[in-house]
Amino acid sequence: MLDAKIPSGPLSEKWETYKQNAKLVSPNNRNKLKIIVVGTGLAGSSISASLAEMGYNVEAFCFQDTARRAHSVAAQGGVNASKNYKNDGDSVYRMFRDTLKGGDFRAREANVYRLAECSMSLIDQAVAQGVPFGREYSGYLNNRSFGGVQVSRTFYSRGQTGQQLLLGAYQALLRQVNRGKITLHTSHEMLDLVIIDGKAKGIISRNLETGEIKRHVANAVVLATGGFGKIFYLSTLAMGCNGSAIWRAHKKGAFVANPSWTQIHPTSLPQSGKHQSKLTLMSESLRNDGRIWVPKKKAENRKPNAIPEEERDYYLERRYPAFGNLAPRDIASRAAKERIDAGHGIGAMKNAVYLDFSKAIQDHGKDLIKERYGNLFSMYEKITGINAYEEPMKISPAAHFSMGGLWVDYELMTNIPGLFALGEANYGDHGANRLGANSLLQACVDGYFIAPYTIGNYLADELKDALPDVNNQAFIEAENKVKQQLDFFINNKGSKTVDHYHKQLGKLLYDYCGLSRSKKGLEKAIKEISALREDFLKLVLVPGNTKEVNAELEKAGRVYDYFEIALLMCEDALQRDESCGAHFREEYQTEDGEAMRDDENFQYSSAWEWKGENKKHQLHKEKLVFEYEKPSIRSYK
Repeated sequence: MLDAKIPSGPLSEKWETYKQNAKLVSPNNRNKLKIIVVGTGLAGSSISASLAEMGYNVEAFCFQDTARRAHSVAAQGGVNASKNYKNDGDSVYRMFRDTLKGGDFRAREANVYRLAECSMSLIDQAVAQGVPFGREYSGYLNNRSFGGVQVSRTFYSRGQTGQQLLLGAYQALLRQVNRGKITLHTSHEMLDLVIIDGKAKGIISRNLETGEIKRHVANAVVLATGGFGKIFYLSTLAMGCNGSAIWRAHKKGAFVANPSWTQIHPTSLPQSGKHQSKLTLMSESLRNDGRIWVPKKKAENRKPNAIPEEERDYYLERRYPAFGNLAPRDIASRAAKERIDAGHGIGAMKNAVYLDFSKAIQDHGKDLIKERYGNLFSMYEKITGINAYEEPMKISPAAHFSMGGLWVDYELMTNIPGLFALGEANYGDHGANRLGANSLLQACVDGYFIAPYTIGNYLADELKDALPDVNNQAFIEAENKVKQQLDFFINNKGSKTVDHYHKQLGKLLYDYCGLSRSKKGLEKAIKEISALREDFLKLVLVPGNTKEVNAELEKAGRVYDYFEIALLMCEDALQRDESCGAHFREEYQTEDGEAMRDDENFQYSSAWEWKGENKKHQLHKEKLVFEYEKPSIRSYK
């Protein structure tokens, strides 16, 4: 049932083979076709601008008041590319191998190789757009290292790489808006996908300023709506980030793959109290020069600078000497949790570890550290009141990225013809754990270099069919369903806020489907989430009405979807009796606490099919075949 459509031939030639044989739409016919793109982050803006530049008509949607506020702007540390500028042995194949190993051999070889292959073109594209990458004194582009690799392949713009890349994509987007090739709908949220004759043909949107519900028709639909990590409530994601677009598509037939694979980032500012609604990311790039440690003494209350060197445990350097503080994110986060749970945590809530720059400042000088990370140090001091040049930072693991998402084939198309998913919205290239600085890469590569070919290949056969009318019965039914849900929330007249339920759901997921999982815990979580969902449906309170700006109404729909996503996350984690990457089942670990894969029984991607309200999902398995890199024990010691 699952056809990944991977081209034949040698690994290094598969993408070229695909491009040479892909069907084309002639330039004079592209103006006859329309594509809807939902999301205007790096993946959404880049594919919108690319398609419009080619001559297609594009309608782009974002729920923010401007495309510039898409969450890609929050990415800090950098973007990977196998340019080998540092002459340290990097190559396309090494990047492919690092990424495959980093994901614990739970991704397709062909997709991962293509990511590495296209990475070099992205840097040239970004420089041409004016992205101000860091440079050496000579003027050449500079690189730094990120976790899980032993080369320097990360290009960066201080600690704001995502913002600078997004500005490049945004100006390309606005150029096409100005030309009339893109119609940009800001403050609009997609509330349903419309399927006609088995193909994606449009969406239902809500204007978040006026409440207007509108139908939009197209020859193809692209979802570039990011991940659903905000399901944990406390996460590094912006408050508006959500999983509703991909979930509404899922309920129309699109498979969701590996939903339980959620990345917990090791360097976030720790929770300081119950009042918080989000956590702040501190870039992984800080681990290039910062050393992570905890006091050897439990329940230590001395100031960090008062703790002598011999009483500090640099646990990553101790446990993973080959990679040290640049161990992959899943491993670094679990190691931090182990130390915190063992009683060595620091801070007011004893829920953090130290990130110390004293040795780097001593070796390189404060000016160089300030040049590399100045804006991050300023942000840290603004939030905490602590000068990190003089005292170690306090950091803690936090929910960050969704490796799971909509199942897509090699063409980035879901199992619904005409529905494509790009960037973090698909389950893509990262396997069970994403390496740092590969998120910006995937979003850009999907939008600039892959989807323009694969969408064209699909659209070549759509020219013969006229666009359906927005009065088609499928549009009417989808719109009515959307309105029914909105009216339900407004008329419910309960007594508890949406956030009340979201916080409880997030805690359940952190406790039972977060950094570590167990059969007993997951079964308990499914039971408690189901009960909480029933309570939500009875007692949630949404004030106001549907014809105005109503943030609580928006949140209610998203949290309603989160309950269903959470149940599938737990079910996905429960059926996978192994540990791999970010999926750490306590029953399946080595004697020294490392993940224990089961390649014989679980070397597949799970793809879940929606079977209806209150019915169990159906599991489909895409077997992963490794011809070029045989799965090995993932060791960073």
